[in-house]
Amino acid sequence: MRAEDEHTIFLKDYAPSPYIIERVELDVQIDPGTSRVRALLTIVPRDTTPPGTPLVLDGDELVLKSVAIDGLPLALTAYIATPSSLEIHEPPTRRFVLETEVAIEPEKNTRLMGFYRSNGTWCTQCEPEGFRRITYFQDRPDNLAVFKVRMSADRTLAPVLLANGNLVAMGDEANGRHFAVWEDPHPKPAYLFAMVAGDLGSIHDEFTTASGRRVALGIYCAHGKEAQCAWAMDALKRSMAWDERRFGREYDLDVFNIVAVSDFNFGAMENKGLNIFNDKLVFVSPETATDADYDGVERVIAHEYFHNWTGNRITCRDWFQLCLKEGLTVYRDQEFTSDERSRAVKRISDVRTLRSAQFPEDGGPLAHPARPSQYKEINNFYTATVYEKGAEIVRMLATLLGEAGFRKGMDLYF
Repeated sequence: MRAEDEHTIFLKDYAPSPYIIERVELDVQIDPGTSRVRALLTIVPRDTTPPGTPLVLDGDELVLKSVAIDGLPLALTAYIATPSSLEIHEPPTRRFVLETEVAIEPEKNTRLMGFYRSNGTWCTQCEPEGFRRITYFQDRPDNLAVFKVRMSADRTLAPVLLANGNLVAMGDEANGRHFAVWEDPHPKPAYLFAMVAGDLGSIHDEFTTASGRRVALGIYCAHGKEAQCAWAMDALKRSMAWDERRFGREYDLDVFNIVAVSDFNFGAMENKGLNIFNDKLVFVSPETATDADYDGVERVIAHEYFHNWTGNRITCRDWFQLCLKEGLTVYRDQEFTSDERSRAVKRISDVRTLRSAQFPEDGGPLAHPARPSQYKEINNFYTATVYEKGAEIVRMLATLLGEAGFRKGMDLYF
């Protein structure tokens, strides 16, 4: 945490942003060393926003190359740009398009937050506040936007180009480069944005939804590891079928991809349509894995998939509501395992986790409610209280309402 960020965020201070970013179009030129990100942001002021209210966008270690509104470059006096923010002094009072171009250095991004390169593969981690390391943006979960991304890279270095949503175009460029265009029709917060570029192996399958739609499934990994992804693919298909049966939730894109990488500082991340995992939570084989390893892969694959509805389509207003997506999704993955395996064994395991991890947290100096009223560092918010105690709060509601009542409430929630 940088010194200038050492201030306390309070729940009571929440206020909607004066501007809404409705649509994001990115053109990402991926290169060793410096990559360029051109962003077109369609922005509209709220009805309650007074004329002349500055537009302030978040950034982190960005180098601004150009800025324009509706195609017209801005005068230097019209904005203030730093590596950590971009302020437009007097934006238009109507819908407008802000165009920026920034330079970033993924190879030097040792924080593994934002867009980084490791072991030859470029990938992203944007939860909770990593998107601001890719381009200037309102990096907060209550700004939902539709994303379209054009990625370009050297075909030899990165024959695989992946992003959120559906693949809508691909082709060759000059000098041995190629491109891919991905579009996600569902509005989402920036923390769910994802890109991956690299030389990866893969396995593929297909899932037919309850309504008859065919969804292409892919798991991408280091070459030679493809066989170790079979159990993860099986778990994914069973998770998709279970969510339809138990909660009536059908997958809503044409493609669902998982990427397994060795250098990933979160265990796994539920980016819309493009989950990114630490490979230890994907790879298993009978020769080297225990039953607990198989159980762990199945559980985390299910958890991240279930986020598609509890977290992605229905997201948080602010980070104080983290438990709303994580506690609820932990409950859902617990129920999945209970239905797939032994409910009694699963319940005993979950209570043991509570007693060993969450109870000491509640009984010590780091005790906090499932929805805290303040924080200094959001990355310290991902705790056993938010996840495991949060799941128990949801389980309490499910018990009080009964199975039919809880399902009725969840249908309303969705």
